[in-house]
Amino acid sequence: MRLVHLGNAVIDLVLTVDRLPERGGDVLAGSTQRATGGGFNVMAAAGRLGLETVYGGVLGTGPFADQAREDLRREGIAFPQPQHPGMDTGFVVALVDGEGERTFVTSPGAEATLSAVPETTADDLVYVSGYSLLHAANRATLVERLPQIVGAVFFDPGPLVGEIPAGALEVALDRADWVSCNAREAEVLRERRSRNLIVRLGPDGCLVNGQPVAGFPVDAVDLNGAGDAHAGAFLAGLANGSTPLEAARQANAAAALAVTRRGPATGPTRGELDAYLASRPT
Repeated sequence: MRLVHLGNAVIDLVLTVDRLPERGGDVLAGSTQRATGGGFNVMAAAGRLGLETVYGGVLGTGPFADQAREDLRREGIAFPQPQHPGMDTGFVVALVDGEGERTFVTSPGAEATLSAVPETTADDLVYVSGYSLLHAANRATLVERLPQIVGAVFFDPGPLVGEIPAGALEVALDRADWVSCNAREAEVLRERRSRNLIVRLGPDGCLVNGQPVAGFPVDAVDLNGAGDAHAGAFLAGLANGSTPLEAARQANAAAALAVTRRGPATGPTRGELDAYLASRPT
């Protein structure tokens, strides 16, 4: 079983600040980090837990794309798509405030030019991101291809779910075997149907088709990538034969570990996750 990720790997420029600046104002960053993020966070989280992973998106040509390729190789993630010859990979400015909350500004690049998707099999887990449905080229490709894609489709609509064109959102929801979102996103989607729904609740854990799965409260230092770590760990759990509720408990633990570390791709390894779960009562 593989994870085939059809989202977007981008470069995160992460700045930690005590508070967000007021409109027209300025603040000094306490630290700055440049790291591959976006869809990479999900792929790294799944791969570290033993799930073979393929990035089905587009990488560009330039320094950001070079960094993304290097990080994908380091995590053992394949990237079979041809690179875009005239455009670099895009980037995201992420401001992490004193409470660990994150605020984003995104500049799209080559990842927003998807024109084909890799072939999948019935054993594959296929990840689709709402961010992809905001880019015209990616949206057109996915709307055409999603109904024919084989494998189990996992859809994360993301924080901009309200801006996804209604027709494209319906196609994704109709094809999705699993939808994963936070409580605010679930409220936007509440009038729309889905086969299986995960609602992430932060330290309170998550709901799986309305059934609560307890979380793991921790002292968070950086919430960036928590939902991605949750998604990657959930998919790895399913691939490993866990039930959805068991996979959700693993995902809650992986997200808890991730927010105690700074950076976008902070999902745990298999050994770290197993040790953490063994130390917590069921």
